[in-house]
Amino acid sequence: MAETTTVLKEKPTATRPVRQGKLRSIYHSRWFYLMMIPGLVYYILFHYAPMAGTLIAFQNYNLMKGIWGSPFVGFDNFRVIFDNPEFLQIMRNTLLISVYKIVGNMVPDVILALMLNEVRVLWFKKAVQTITYGPYFLSWVIVYGLAFSFLAPGSGLISTFVRDMGWGQIDLLTNKDFFRPMLVLSEIWKNTGFGAIIYLAALASINQELYEAAVVDGAGRWRQLWHITLPGIRDVFVLMLIIRIGGILDAGFDQVFIFLNARVYDVGDIVDTWVYRYGFERLEFGVAAAMGVFKSLVGLILVIGANKVAKKVGGSGIW
Repeated sequence: MAETTTVLKEKPTATRPVRQGKLRSIYHSRWFYLMMIPGLVYYILFHYAPMAGTLIAFQNYNLMKGIWGSPFVGFDNFRVIFDNPEFLQIMRNTLLISVYKIVGNMVPDVILALMLNEVRVLWFKKAVQTITYGPYFLSWVIVYGLAFSFLAPGSGLISTFVRDMGWGQIDLLTNKDFFRPMLVLSEIWKNTGFGAIIYLAALASINQELYEAAVVDGAGRWRQLWHITLPGIRDVFVLMLIIRIGGILDAGFDQVFIFLNARVYDVGDIVDTWVYRYGFERLEFGVAAAMGVFKSLVGLILVIGANKVAKKVGGSGIW
């Protein structure tokens, strides 16, 4: 009994220095913890607290009754989505536009970064970066305004030039065959400069001794590009690809919503524009929230699947 009493008395004294050490460590890092508070508050308020709104997907939501007063309807909102005759069409449009953007945007980003990496004249490199990076700060409203000023039938700069040359009348803004390429081309023009910055940072992290050793071995610029540069940015490329695959059902609401018109609904109506009509025009918030839940689940599955495939193929992934 005496030995047991002694052991019980010694345990608090053994844990006390550990607690004091933790408190002392927290005190020494107090300013770092203070700087973390705004970020934590942001994520709690705008990322975690809104998750309670997921309940709307399972309710016949009423604005006057609120989340806690609206009646539950189970999976009826999801049945409305999957039974809707427009569902297959908007899913097809969303997937096609997203795939076009993934292929059409990631490749130009890498090519521009590789080209800038080969430039040795510093002022010219900075000038090209500034010019290509500038459109990223323009809103899609301004981008559409520029496209309208060039392509508007009868008054656009290009359409007027084609008409005056006697080549006929063009109407590209309402052309179904040109709508998707226009989305891809405008996004390339707007976002390529920003995307190249990520790959330029990855290129800067490659050990320069590898290039020196390659020169000693007699490798030219193309060999260095193939065996050193591209493998050096492979992990970043895979990371960006996985992130884009996870958001494959987004397809860029801002851009599509602004460029969309009645004549191109068959090829341009996507999931987000459909949700906008149901949520804000028909006020069926439960159906809109259910589509959001569906998109989140699909994105989660695709991210996990893409990460596993990337690990098996290349040995790298997000986690």
